[in-house]
Amino acid sequence: MRHYQPPSVPRSAWNALVVLMAGMFMALLDTTIVNVALPTIQVSLDASEATLSWIISGYALAFGIALIPAGRIGDRVGHKWVFFTGLLLFTVASLFCGLAQNSMQLIVARVVQGLAGGIFVPAVTAMIQLLFPPAVRGKAFAILGSVIGVSTALGPILGGLIIEAFGDENGWRLVFWVNIPIGAIALIAAAKILPAGAEGKAKEGYDFVGLVLLTAGLIALLVPLIEGQDKGWPAWTFITLAAGVLLIVAFAFWEKRIEDANPMVPPHLFSHPAFTGGTILALVYFAAFTSIFFTISLLWQAGLGHTALESGVVGVPFAIGSIIGASQSNRLSQRLGRTVLVVGTAMVAAGLVSVWLILRLVPATDLVNWDLLLPLLIAGIGSGLFIAPNAQFIVATVNRSEAGAASGVISVMQRVGSAIGIAVIGSVLFGTLHITSRDPAQIQQAFVDAAAHAMAVSALLSIVSFALVFVLPRQVDAPERAAAG
Repeated sequence: MRHYQPPSVPRSAWNALVVLMAGMFMALLDTTIVNVALPTIQVSLDASEATLSWIISGYALAFGIALIPAGRIGDRVGHKWVFFTGLLLFTVASLFCGLAQNSMQLIVARVVQGLAGGIFVPAVTAMIQLLFPPAVRGKAFAILGSVIGVSTALGPILGGLIIEAFGDENGWRLVFWVNIPIGAIALIAAAKILPAGAEGKAKEGYDFVGLVLLTAGLIALLVPLIEGQDKGWPAWTFITLAAGVLLIVAFAFWEKRIEDANPMVPPHLFSHPAFTGGTILALVYFAAFTSIFFTISLLWQAGLGHTALESGVVGVPFAIGSIIGASQSNRLSQRLGRTVLVVGTAMVAAGLVSVWLILRLVPATDLVNWDLLLPLLIAGIGSGLFIAPNAQFIVATVNRSEAGAASGVISVMQRVGSAIGIAVIGSVLFGTLHITSRDPAQIQQAFVDAAAHAMAVSALLSIVSFALVFVLPRQVDAPERAAAG
């Protein structure tokens, strides 16, 4: 009896994978490394509270908006040069982030950096699909998952070490410039190693009107959420919020109108109620978990007076837990089905509720990183169990022929959720921060109380995520997993 031998993969494909992973490492590193630099950026540039929110949410929003158009362009012209262009723009934007002399320059450079990340990241998964046969593709995606986990875990520690070594003024600039040598090497390797002509199946035409309506609507929603608290919620913030809702509604009607002409977001996907619930789940979950380190970083440094490195250490249990959970998520999802997502979201909710209780019950003067170690480890394991298989279960709610379009919508919802989460949490954190005394102990307690309010919102969103998991199918069969990629 002959044993099955997986098809051989040329060495060039594995070399190409190394290049692709370098790009993914940069994009994911920048989602966590910047958090620990926020307090030093605030002091160095005399930045407002709204600026800190824009640095994180502007990156996430631009990243999300670029994902679907970039994927479509890659299908048409080839993913190699889309990857190269996005990575080049990301590296240049990183340079200008570090050169910024005021808040506006940093925000603009950061938004361009997010846009660039959204351009080249779709090419990573697309080229893995094209370079590796199905029997080997799982191994390539497992490597991708490991890179995501390591880059996310390394970010806070690396950011803290850089700021510790080079000081507050220069350290935060080097946090951005760490991308430059990695990007330069990856660009040279990409030009030489990545195969050209790696196109998929592209449809004619592109939905530029839909892109404009969606972008304008999301910006109109995000601007008042970020600026409102800082400006005292003037009338224009509510008018802009209403305009944002109307633009999103207009986008939905437009997509329905051109349903047969290659819309940006195919409306028929939402004829599946479970898919609609799944996309809401993606938005709510990413709003919950990406915002917690925004809160913790500001509390630990600006509030409690710890260093950037000490702030980075606080988040390590969550990152380690994420790696542990992600390493087991595929095996457990095959064995337990949707239950792995239920367990994952339950652990995240339990961890964040515990963090909230600690912030409420432990006096600021007694609060140390050991207090948060176990809750963040539990939440991290849960997050790792959830994120990797989550997209597979949402994609399984639609027909297999729609898997590509559904994956694109899910990715956008995840990034938009991150942006909205930071905007809302930032408003809550700074809106409830009331410093009425110069006494250091009272200032610390004011920051802890405000962080507790912000963490309560994150915990509530995680509980909503737990409830929404039950709209997903109980099991994903093997063909659907292959279609989801």
